Amino acid sequence: MKPRTLVIAEAGVNHNGSAEMALGLVDAAAAAGADVVKFQTFKSELVISTRAEKAEYQKATTGTGENQLEMVRKLELDHPTHHRLVERARSRGIDFLSTPFDDVSVEFLVATLGLKRIKIPSGEITNGPLLVNIASRNVPVILSTGMATMGEIETALGALAHGYLGDLAASRSPRGFRAAFRSGEGQAALQRNVVLLHCTTEYPAPDSDCNLRAMDSMRAAFGLPVGYSDHTNGIAIALAAVARGAAVIEKHFTLDSKLPGPDHRASLEPAQLTEMVQGIRSIDAALGDGIKRPQPSELKNLPIARKSLVASRAIKRGERFSPDNITPKRPGTGLSPMSYWDVLGMAAPRDYEADEILDLVTPAGDT
Repeated sequence: MKPRTLVIAEAGVNHNGSAEMALGLVDAAAAAGADVVKFQTFKSELVISTRAEKAEYQKATTGTGENQLEMVRKLELDHPTHHRLVERARSRGIDFLSTPFDDVSVEFLVATLGLKRIKIPSGEITNGPLLVNIASRNVPVILSTGMATMGEIETALGALAHGYLGDLAASRSPRGFRAAFRSGEGQAALQRNVVLLHCTTEYPAPDSDCNLRAMDSMRAAFGLPVGYSDHTNGIAIALAAVARGAAVIEKHFTLDSKLPGPDHRASLEPAQLTEMVQGIRSIDAALGDGIKRPQPSELKNLPIARKSLVASRAIKRGERFSPDNITPKRPGTGLSPMSYWDVLGMAAPRDYEADEILDLVTPAGDT
């Protein structure tokens, strides 16, 4: 049976740098029924150069009057605010998670905040030093794979395996990563610690670019749990991913999609987030264990919906059963119509009235 889907409500930078708005996002995620609320932790100057341009969607949502560094600097959350968010999440019964983009932030999240799991975003999948650093701390990770090829995913997994193995690993290099990935110890470490997320890194992502079947390919190739980080408008694609077996769903949300900022327009509002979570829980329940058998709720309908062999007219004792005097009719409390051909030609053991169910034992032993 498919385990319950882990639902990550991605607050990201939709707090606009406001601690109070960030706390409100924790409350909204908890109220919607999400399992996890996720933020982003970074030191802008360690992540973005002064020459980095904005993405096209960022230009569309925030204008072109500043570069990417200037935009992102306003979206940092300081360390005291992180402590408040962790405490608020704890009080609301929801897990706190964050994505680090630099080594200083990794140290803070793991060593100071004590996070037991780290989310690695798609943009860092080729950042070997960061991947090794995170894995060397022996924390499980959720790795997004937007924009990546299967080969790049394998190399990233090799870097993580290398970090998990520590002194057991070969030298730090792509060759060493490949060796770590292929080793039995490396595979075991990945199995214990890594969940992959399929993703299309566009905001919003076109439905036609989602390629949900890639989840099947990733699961088959790497033998790891695979989920989906959804950037589409609405909730339909996220629900489809759950029905296709996603172990995790990550979805951006905001308090108000009309707020200024790069990600609000492509994010769910609280009511939509609630609807998505409820839909996911319904799908989780509906998927079942894959064994085809009558379900408890439908057993009472079996005798009502099915049929039995009955006399289609009055039949005298000794008369031979034929297509002229027997037929299938409801209710299904008697001899199955599958025995029709066994009954033909038998002598009636007694008189039957019209519509009376045949009480017979067939040559096959059916009654």
